[in-house]
Amino acid sequence: METTKTRSCVFSSFKAKTIALIVSIAACVALPHFFHALGAVTDMGTALGETFLPMHIAVFAVALLAGPVVGAVCGALSPLISFLITPLTLHAPMPTQFMLPFMVIELATYGAVCGAFAGVKMPDVVKVLISQIAGRGVRAVAIVIGFYAFSSPIGPAVIWSSVVAGLPGIILQLVLVPLFVYYVKSQANNE
Repeated sequence: METTKTRSCVFSSFKAKTIALIVSIAACVALPHFFHALGAVTDMGTALGETFLPMHIAVFAVALLAGPVVGAVCGALSPLISFLITPLTLHAPMPTQFMLPFMVIELATYGAVCGAFAGVKMPDVVKVLISQIAGRGVRAVAIVIGFYAFSSPIGPAVIWSSVVAGLPGIILQLVLVPLFVYYVKSQANNE
């Protein structure tokens, strides 16, 4: 597999990156709200969000389009903003206070790693897959450290159970993100 550098980011100016960051954070907050609202209406609770992982999609996409800094910032800020906003719209913050640090670490890793591959010539699906593995790995290490060193209520059992529960979302990311990035890149090339 050839890994030569190509044009690294579709959004390369500061203004374009800032707009992409704001839009992606808004999507990261809005999509889970939609899934949680749908879960409330269907009596599925948070299961839809845990299954389809809607916040992750925008992080991967903006990282591939705007680079590692924007991806990492989006990944770090989105769970924090969602945590602060959801008590205004739902009964409890999402993510929960116990999951928040692990989601910040995981999503920031997704954004940084995926964004680092933005200019590498390989299929976007491979970039997303490598980033998924890296983010889940870093999250797993953080959960283990949090549980054993800091008595976090989130234990190592959640590492595997969240992967299994999120398989539909992981597959969805591998399909939707490359298609979305391809569409945006083709539109940018036509301008």
